[in-house]
Amino acid sequence: MALNNLLRSLSVVLMLVFALTGKVMAQSVLIPSPPQIAGSSYVLMDPKSGSIIMDENSHERLPPASLTKMMTAYLVEREMAEGRISMDDMVPISVKAWKTPGSRTFVREGTSVPVETLLHGMIIQSGNDATVALAEYVAGSEDAFVDMMNQQAKILGMKDTHFQNATGLPHKDHYSTAYDLAILARAIINDYPENYPIYAKKHFTYNNIRQPNRNSLLWRDDSVDGLKTGHTEEAGYCLVASAKRDNTRFIGVVMGTNSSDARAQEVQKMLNYGFRYYQSERLFQAGQELMQAPVWGGKVDQVSVGMNKDVYVTIPRGSRDQLESTVDLDSVIKAPTKVGDELGRVKVALNGAVLVDQPVLALNDVPEGGFFKRIWDAIKLFFVQLFQ
Repeated sequence: MALNNLLRSLSVVLMLVFALTGKVMAQSVLIPSPPQIAGSSYVLMDPKSGSIIMDENSHERLPPASLTKMMTAYLVEREMAEGRISMDDMVPISVKAWKTPGSRTFVREGTSVPVETLLHGMIIQSGNDATVALAEYVAGSEDAFVDMMNQQAKILGMKDTHFQNATGLPHKDHYSTAYDLAILARAIINDYPENYPIYAKKHFTYNNIRQPNRNSLLWRDDSVDGLKTGHTEEAGYCLVASAKRDNTRFIGVVMGTNSSDARAQEVQKMLNYGFRYYQSERLFQAGQELMQAPVWGGKVDQVSVGMNKDVYVTIPRGSRDQLESTVDLDSVIKAPTKVGDELGRVKVALNGAVLVDQPVLALNDVPEGGFFKRIWDAIKLFFVQLFQ
């Protein structure tokens, strides 16, 4: 019976390999070099897999200008998700918020404005006044909010980012990178999708003043649905944009271009290149059973094995048939096992390059069997190992 279980598991592994590889002899996919991008730094990321399609100087610390407001928005959205504030909360506008220089939503000191209105004003109009008002409401002061921003940056893995304010106004110790900003955009899209449609809105009106979203790609490319622009003399013209076509999404970041048109053109080149030559594929679904693994000494003889989260890869278009997958299970799995126990690893490779190397986990509990079941399984296991 134990040998049959092992053979069944091996059969499932072979089926998994065949499902991913398909044709044994597939032609290599030809990919041209990425386009040249006119900017200080840039990166193109798949937010589902985290894979980088193209980049240059993507870890160079540069002033992020109003791209900073993505972190302010992320924290506001987190506070709403955790129930500490709501879209309907009325935010008092301080003198400091009212007087903050730069782009404005035109909120007035002494009034109270809903969180929802300020969030729209910050994201769409890049209003510095709305941004400071939100920071003060969430943390009590902008300085305290900045401390939260830097803590959140560390949690997200933004290793080359440090904030000095909530707006992106110039400061020598206020910096980020194209790569870190792609990580932040990825978190905005994946963590709080219910608020992401705000980033696609082309106009917003407050106080009878209608202002356009400065992300011109929203007008040029129907697949673009966010995120944020930035500009100061120190930073140049910057843009973080995301687009989705079919089941694939990419995030493009460019920093330090010389005009608003240039930042849009350069990100458009990156997005077009990504969608033309690459695709995002979900290989494994969270909770999906990949196989049944044999268990010794349990109330039942098998445990379901799978992943605890969706697993995506970014691959050249037309290359799915060339993926090769292997699952290596622990040689002996003994009860008790609990949901989430690591029981082996799955690896997926393309042309020898490993794309996925992650643990496979128990999807159900298997408690210990009774005394005689444990003794009997121990005897069987002894002889199986002896003959192996």
